[in-house]
Amino acid sequence: MENWKRNLYILWFTQILSVMSFGFGLPFLPFYIQELGVVEPAKITLFTGILSTAPAITMAIMAPVWGILSDRYGRKLMIMRAMFAAVFVIGGMGFVSNVYQLVALRTAQGLFTGTITAATTFVASDSPKDKLSFSLGFMSSSTFIGFSLGPVLGGYFAESIGYRFSFYAGAALMLIGFILVTFLVREDKEKIKINNVNKVKGGYKKIFTPLILGLLIVLFLLRVTRSIFSPYLPLFIQEMLDTSIGAAKLTGYANGVVGFATALAGLTISRMGDRLNKLNLSIVLLLFSIVFAIGINFTKTLPQFIIVYGILFFFLGGLEPIIISTTAQNTPDALRGSLFGFQGLVGSLGWMVSPMTGAVISMQYGIKSILWVIPVVIAINMITLAIIKSKKIDS
Repeated sequence: MENWKRNLYILWFTQILSVMSFGFGLPFLPFYIQELGVVEPAKITLFTGILSTAPAITMAIMAPVWGILSDRYGRKLMIMRAMFAAVFVIGGMGFVSNVYQLVALRTAQGLFTGTITAATTFVASDSPKDKLSFSLGFMSSSTFIGFSLGPVLGGYFAESIGYRFSFYAGAALMLIGFILVTFLVREDKEKIKINNVNKVKGGYKKIFTPLILGLLIVLFLLRVTRSIFSPYLPLFIQEMLDTSIGAAKLTGYANGVVGFATALAGLTISRMGDRLNKLNLSIVLLLFSIVFAIGINFTKTLPQFIIVYGILFFFLGGLEPIIISTTAQNTPDALRGSLFGFQGLVGSLGWMVSPMTGAVISMQYGIKSILWVIPVVIAINMITLAIIKSKKIDS
C-alpha cells in the first residue's frame, strides 16, 4: 500500500477515536453545569455560550502559530501535541468542582489541542493533488463518525454512570489514539526540509490570493451556520420534552444522526469535487441547504426535527471538504500548514461568534428563534460564492 494511503487510513481511525473522546462529554455541558450548581435558566444559557466561546477564542489565537510550526517541524508532531494535551484537558473536566474550572479547561483546550486541524493539515500535504477532495472528504467523515458515536455512547454513560465518567472514558480513548499516531504514522522528513527551502522562495503572499481570501469568508460563514445552534441543541430538546429526563440520551441520538449524515456526505459528495467544478457544486449544495434550513422551522415533533436537521447537515457536510481542497490545491505544499492554521483561525472566529450570538438571540426571543438565523446565513454564503464565481476566479 502506498504510504499516503496508509497514513490516511491510520489518521482516519485515530481521528474517529479523537472526536469520540470529545463527544463523550462536551455535548452535554449544559446538563453538566447544572450538576455543578448552575440552575437559573438565564445563567445556564450564558455559561453555555461562554463554554462554547472560550476555546474558540484561544484556538483562533493559536491556530496560525501551530500551522507555521507544522510547516517548520513537521505535521505529525502537531498531531501528537494536540492529542497529548487533549488527554489531560478532557480527563480534567471530570475532576472539576465548579463551572469556572470548567471554563478554564475549555480555554486550555483551545490553546493546546486542535486534533482535527493538525490531522487535516497532514493529509492535505501527504496526499496527491488529484486525490485531495477524496482524501479530505474521507478525513472529514472520520470527524463526523466520531461525532456520531461519541454523543450516543456518552449519553448512555452520562445517564447510567454519570457525566464525570464520560470525561474519563473520553480521555482514555484519546490516549489510545495518541499511541497509534506516535508509532504507526510515517512522515517524510526529507519533504519537511525541502518545504522549508521552498517556503523561503514562495513567501506567505501565495496564501492570500483573491480566491483563497474569498473562500476563507465562505468557511467562516459555514462554521457559523454549523455551530450557531449546536450548543443549544440539548436545551432545545429539554424544552421540547419539558423535562430533563432522557434529554441527554436523546441529545446523543440527535448528534449521532447529524454526525452520520455529515460523514456520509464526506464519503459521497466530496468525491464529486475531484470531477466537477467546485464552485458550481458548492452553490448547489448551499441551495439545498437553504430549503432544509427553512424546513426545520416547520417541524412539529422531535423525530421530524432530527430528520430534517440531519439532512441539512448532509449538504453542509459535503461543502467544507470541497472548499478546503480548493484552497489546498491553490497553495504550495510548503505553505499548507500555514494555510490550515489561518483556516483554523477563521473557523475559530466563526465558532467564537456563533454561540454568543445564539445566546443573545435565545435570551431575547427563545432558543427556537436561532433556527431562523441559519437560512439567512446560508443565503449570505451563497451570495458570497456567487460573487467569487462572477469574478471568474477559477477553482
